[in-house]
Amino acid sequence: MAVLQARVLYEGTADGPVLWLDEPLSFWGGFDPATGIIVDNNHPQNGKCLTGTILVLPGTRGSGGTPGGVAEAIRLGTAPRAVIMQAGDANVMIGAAVAEKLYGLICPVLELSGAGFASLRHAGQASVTSEGQIIV
Repeated sequence: MAVLQARVLYEGTADGPVLWLDEPLSFWGGFDPATGIIVDNNHPQNGKCLTGTILVLPGTRGSGGTPGGVAEAIRLGTAPRAVIMQAGDANVMIGAAVAEKLYGLICPVLELSGAGFASLRHAGQASVTSEGQIIV
């Protein structure tokens, strides 16, 4: 068991299977919030479902529409249980905040860099604490 300390961008707890993305993802156009599936034909993980995962990705691409895509997926129950990014994105954090404010649903958002981030590449399961600990 390993315990990693991440920077908390949006607090919450979660556990589930880890889904590693090789490249940044657009939550507005590259991801379908109705299904939880990556629909960007150019993304290496095209067709993968984010629902119920601890999503680990280097960062995001895209516009100010990201908070809407994230919040809608959380509302519909198709979102990841938590998002861990190497380069934090305020738009993902805002989407999580909107979902909690409007729907009472929480999706933690964390930033983790360096060797800690890289160590999640082959992780099977992970848990996230409200203090930003990632237990693998």
